[in-house]
Amino acid sequence: MSSKKKIYIGIAILFILLFSKKVSAAKIISEFEGLYRDKKSKKIVAYKDLAGVWTIGYGNTFNPFTGEKVKEGMVIDESTALSWLNKDIETRQSALKKILKRTPTANQLSAMISLAYNIGLNRFADSAIRKNFDAGNIQKAADSFLLYNKARKEGKLVVIDGLDRRRRMERELFLK
Repeated sequence: MSSKKKIYIGIAILFILLFSKKVSAAKIISEFEGLYRDKKSKKIVAYKDLAGVWTIGYGNTFNPFTGEKVKEGMVIDESTALSWLNKDIETRQSALKKILKRTPTANQLSAMISLAYNIGLNRFADSAIRKNFDAGNIQKAADSFLLYNKARKEGKLVVIDGLDRRRRMERELFLK
């Protein structure tokens, strides 16, 4: 797929999500994480993500109910994938409310949950987003989402198109 086509698709997704009645962390996460299925069996199976980490469902690297790490050969059903996504969002929402010194709007919280789901709570707690938000600098906090659009590929930190689109969407939601 050409990069121009990817940009148009990204803009279309952004438009749909931002202008639909309700944008939630679950909507953003499920859209960008996807639900990987084995091509032959159509089962939801564990796979290695860009960083080489075993992942399943909507980007889970562990079972949020038991703490068990995802490993090769693991298979879950769609109901379990949704259950894990909802539990993970609930856990992160609760943690973010404790980490943040200010009360976010619903949109700000959804954007921050989506980011924390992707980068982890510890990294979020130390992020420029959290620091700027707590300092009351909303624009700077929003712009800081764009810093988290990279991943390691072959040992080098590079901008990943999907992460870049996701961070832009989270930023727009945060400002909405």
